[in-house]
Amino acid sequence: MKRRLTKEEYIAGVLNGNRVILSRAITLIESQLDEDKQLAREVLEAVLPHTGNSVRIGITGVPGVGKSTFIESFGKFLTNQGKKIAVLAVDPSSQISKGSILGDKTRMEELSREPRAYIRPSPAGISLGGVTHKTRETMLLCEAAGFEVIIIETVGVGQSETFVHGMVDFFLLLMLAGAGDELQGIKKGIMEMADLIAITKTDSGNELQARQAKIAYENALHLFPTNSSGWYPQVLTCSALQNKGIDDIWQSIVRHRELLQNNGHFISNRQQQNLAWMHDFIKQTLEERFYQNTQVANQLPLIEQDVVAGQKLPIKAALELLAVFEK
Repeated sequence: MKRRLTKEEYIAGVLNGNRVILSRAITLIESQLDEDKQLAREVLEAVLPHTGNSVRIGITGVPGVGKSTFIESFGKFLTNQGKKIAVLAVDPSSQISKGSILGDKTRMEELSREPRAYIRPSPAGISLGGVTHKTRETMLLCEAAGFEVIIIETVGVGQSETFVHGMVDFFLLLMLAGAGDELQGIKKGIMEMADLIAITKTDSGNELQARQAKIAYENALHLFPTNSSGWYPQVLTCSALQNKGIDDIWQSIVRHRELLQNNGHFISNRQQQNLAWMHDFIKQTLEERFYQNTQVANQLPLIEQDVVAGQKLPIKAALELLAVFEK
């Protein structure tokens, strides 16, 4: 059994970039034990002054788009430039077994061997809220450990994109050529969130389709309202296998950051994200306390039976349980 680290050991280890201690610190913040939660908050508060200096990038894409292949190629491009990168890949947990594959290090085998790269697979948990509740804290720890680029790969099942968009500076949407079908299948809201659309797999004679897709996506983007930040989303093509277009994507991210820093949107965006984090945590904590309440736990099965039997309106049942909780 591993010896329990002290708060001071966690703080010093994270700030010194010790990966073993960083991994243990992330495990600490993912713990559901009350004593671990308290210690995790103390560690986060201590390292907070050393956070906020990274480029935070969210990456999502349609099924089969090759997210892992792209992230590996993109990550290696950045490490070759001397940058330290952290990939926070959130795996979908099974709603039946509550288990998670956690196979990201296998999928990004080459990147995982890069000394400047750190890959942390984390289960999403029983709800997509697991993305927001722990990924933000993990991101801060990685920043405190000196990582300059934080990449968050979404679960890719719809709602998670909104959560990830709310914690990053730049949102990258990966799409495939053959735009007609994809434009029908992708949600309008996800395209509206994108700061850049990258059409992947533009190799092996796929160049013509990629050019056609680029035009289709550019036309689609014209239908959306102008972004208040002053940034107009681009559409680029790339091939992760051939390392084509990767530099163009990074340069677009750099220009986006410079624009938003110059016009004040960068700081205001992060401020709003912190406020959203606070409100999310309030909701999460209230929900936990509600279901952990002894009186609620006693009444819940009986009231649930009435709802299932159709003898009580769900709204009335909820109000009765809330009244019990508020006593």
